[in-house]
Amino acid sequence: MNYLAHAFLSFNNADILAGNMICDFVKGKTKFDYPVEIQKGIHLHRLIDGFTDSHEVTAKAKEFFRPQYRLYSGAFIDIVYDHFLARDEKQFDEYGGLENFTHGCYQLLDRETLYFPQKFQKMFPHMKTQNWLYNYRLKEGVRKSFGGLVYRAAYLFESDIAFQIFNDHYSDLENCYANFFPELKAFTFNALGSLLAK
Repeated sequence: MNYLAHAFLSFNNADILAGNMICDFVKGKTKFDYPVEIQKGIHLHRLIDGFTDSHEVTAKAKEFFRPQYRLYSGAFIDIVYDHFLARDEKQFDEYGGLENFTHGCYQLLDRETLYFPQKFQKMFPHMKTQNWLYNYRLKEGVRKSFGGLVYRAAYLFESDIAFQIFNDHYSDLENCYANFFPELKAFTFNALGSLLAK
């Protein structure tokens, strides 16, 4: 999953949110440099990724991208899932809608900047001012996110074909999201409960 899903699956807990959002910039045992509650968010992020990557529906979704992008197909699916989550309005009803949810996330993260790794600290102002979390709902936001993936990846050189695949198989990918996300949400809610009880 990408940034919006990790934010949403933090269930409005600031420390969990911080850990969930910075996880990709925290390598190995450096996790233990952070406060315990943020460590739990980092651990939750890894559980979410493991559940997502091993799920049969995700395997099906990856097949649309695999012929062209092979091992990077999962990274494109992470962004695709965020797009359909952003458009799944019922998920954000309790927050007053997606836009309110995203602004609330930025406010929570503003309180946690002391713990941001350098790369995330540099990226976060752009995420906030350009409202990445909200813009996943737009196809243009997906196109830009695909481009950002190419920029960061060592062996990707274009994302135009990926964006065409996304458009060509839009309904099939939406069905994958619909069949997968409720299971991920239930799994994460239970996993977070167990982590917070420790």
